[in-house]
Amino acid sequence: MTQHTAENVIWLTQEAYDRLNVELENLRGPVRAEISRRIADAREECDLRENGGYHAAREEQSKTEARILQLEDMLTRAQVGETPENDGEVEPGMQVTVRFADGETETFLLGAREVLAVDDSVEMSVYSPQSPLGSAIVGKRPGESASFSAPNGRAVEVEIVDAQPFTS
Repeated sequence: MTQHTAENVIWLTQEAYDRLNVELENLRGPVRAEISRRIADAREECDLRENGGYHAAREEQSKTEARILQLEDMLTRAQVGETPENDGEVEPGMQVTVRFADGETETFLLGAREVLAVDDSVEMSVYSPQSPLGSAIVGKRPGESASFSAPNGRAVEVEIVDAQPFTS
């Protein structure tokens, strides 16, 4: 098994990990087979340059193969864990609220977007623990401040307002 550094690990709940594995197996098996069948059927129909069904199936095949690669990569880098303890310390798997210097607050999941896919009704920003904001706040507690460099190079200061285990 390949060892991964903290910078490229993706934190997932067991539920999210299992769901992504099911999706991957479905794409590798039934979905690939169906697309291959549609491509073969379209090839038999007529001139491929004028065959919309063939081109649509090839496009779908390309998207499916890209998703398979994405899932394989994500699952090999996944660190499966339980929901973090409710001890107030910011860590992957937490729903975090921060306050910016201008008084604005933002609540987000510190983790992987795939954790949110368990419940499509949840609309929340997601920051990776490796992102500038994420790496600045990991280990902090409510009331503590952290700063990070925004993409434009400007220093941004945030105060941790709240950190609770994310539940979907």
